[in-house]
Amino acid sequence: MSAHFTPTHHRVRPLPVARRRTSASPSRRLKLVRAGFVLVFVALAVRLFFLQVVDHPYFSALSVGQVRVDLTTTALRAGIYDRNAQILAVSRPTSLVIADDMQITHPATEAAAMAPLVHVPVAKLTQMLSKKHDGYVVITNDLDLASGHKVSSLVFPGIVVQSSSVRTYPSGPIATSVLGGTNAQGAGSAGLEYKYQSLLAGRTGVTRAFVSSSGVNLPSAASTVVTKAKPGVGLELTLDTSLQFVAERALARELASTGAVDGSAVVMDVKTGQILADASLVNTHTQAGVLGPVPAWGHSVGVPGIQQTINNLPFTQAYEPGSVFKVVTFSAALQQGVITPHSVFAVPSAVNVGGRYFHDAESHGLEHLTATQILALSSNIGTYEIGTKVGEAGLLAQVNRLGFGQQTPVDFPGETSGLLVSAANWHTSDQVALPIGQVDAVPPIQILDAYNTIANGGVYVAPKLVRGYVHANGTVSATPPSVQYRALSPAVDATMVSMLEQVVLAGTGTSAIIPGYSVAGKTGTASMFIPGKPQLLSGAYNATFVGFAPANAPVLSMIVVIERPQTMIFGGEVAAPVFQQVMSYALHHYGIPSNGTVVKPLTGKASISSDVT
Repeated sequence: MSAHFTPTHHRVRPLPVARRRTSASPSRRLKLVRAGFVLVFVALAVRLFFLQVVDHPYFSALSVGQVRVDLTTTALRAGIYDRNAQILAVSRPTSLVIADDMQITHPATEAAAMAPLVHVPVAKLTQMLSKKHDGYVVITNDLDLASGHKVSSLVFPGIVVQSSSVRTYPSGPIATSVLGGTNAQGAGSAGLEYKYQSLLAGRTGVTRAFVSSSGVNLPSAASTVVTKAKPGVGLELTLDTSLQFVAERALARELASTGAVDGSAVVMDVKTGQILADASLVNTHTQAGVLGPVPAWGHSVGVPGIQQTINNLPFTQAYEPGSVFKVVTFSAALQQGVITPHSVFAVPSAVNVGGRYFHDAESHGLEHLTATQILALSSNIGTYEIGTKVGEAGLLAQVNRLGFGQQTPVDFPGETSGLLVSAANWHTSDQVALPIGQVDAVPPIQILDAYNTIANGGVYVAPKLVRGYVHANGTVSATPPSVQYRALSPAVDATMVSMLEQVVLAGTGTSAIIPGYSVAGKTGTASMFIPGKPQLLSGAYNATFVGFAPANAPVLSMIVVIERPQTMIFGGEVAAPVFQQVMSYALHHYGIPSNGTVVKPLTGKASISSDVT
């Protein structure tokens, strides 16, 4: 039997069929990618739109700001002139060369190339350009304009050239205490330069330049003026340079010869109050002592050791004036009618009032003196007796009436109004101290104002230093006339003039006599106190002479104050000779007619030392 093969039936499983990829899936991804790119491009387009259109002004300004530099252009400072148009102070246009040393990579090379143009030694300039500063180094402020333009045109890296100026004083140190000075930035730092800073300086301008980060000017980017600088307005002073020189020289010689610490002298036009000379000097060869040094400018006025003071002493220094203050007492007594020039007083040598001992400068027995003699001899006790007739209220009122204790319209920087006793702080002893000038402290200008009032017929006229304003086009506008008011009646004033003439003819002021002219005035030799203590400073006095001429028709008034003279101390022998020299020159300088007589001291004149208080 054959075997029968019966095939086994198996279910045939179909081979797995690979899943076919449809075209839908990659298409979707591609679309997403494309959409992403579209969104990115849209975002970029929107951002680009905002950058170029919406935010363009901001980024444009930011971009320009990185290369644009706005430079301040200083206006040319206006000049100061005397009454005769002589230049006292003027600014000369210059180029200011500034280095940003942080942007200079080759200081030695740049210094070698630039040194001949800026007139600075190569070694010094190399040091200035080296990177050890703060990015702002002033190479020079005194370069002439032509050299400045050349430096600018050569385009030195890190170097900027600006318009500037240098202040000069063609008359040298004359009137420096009045004019003052300027600081390194060109701004007024003292005196009239400081007071009239905004007027003299004008208005600054703005110049725009474009520079690279290395400090080099960009090509084809010229500087443009954004705001034009406006020139300042100058000053025409009342000073007369010729008279100022004479006053300073006479005062300087007296300070040197007497060893005084400092001194001041002022000459005034009687009718207008215009100050024709204002001298304020210090002797640097004399030790100032406990009162401290007097600040000076550091330049000699032509006499060894004598320099201009930084503070203008006639306005800024208050002192107890002594006997020159007696004009208050006598004018008040005459005004009240309690005395005449011929009223006789029994005058002892000393009195004790309010616990204080007062005496005349020289001891004497009981004397019978007229009011005129009391003034001419400068008797302290006689003046006290006249003051008792006036009374406290009358004396205080007269002090104010003559302008004491009031700051002048000049308003000089640092000016003092003085320190006056009042009814609220009146002491019994002030009944003597005030009439003889011991308790009130006032600046010399106020003393001169009072005597100028007498010279002006009893009419007070305020002092002034600025006569006009000089504009850029050359025109001058006058300042208003000085304020005036009547302080003394004409009759009282005429009597005071006559009595003050006797001080010069037969009293303590004979050294003020000017041949051919009548002179009226008063001397003073005032003791000085230790600051903050009721104790006299040994050997320290302020010597004063104040007066006017010609006495019969006054034109000029003048005061001289010399602090702490050493060889001689009395106002009549220290201050009066300076008055005589300067006033003699002034009378001839202005062509004031002589009286036609030779004036000599009267017989029986007083001791020159009798005016000490």
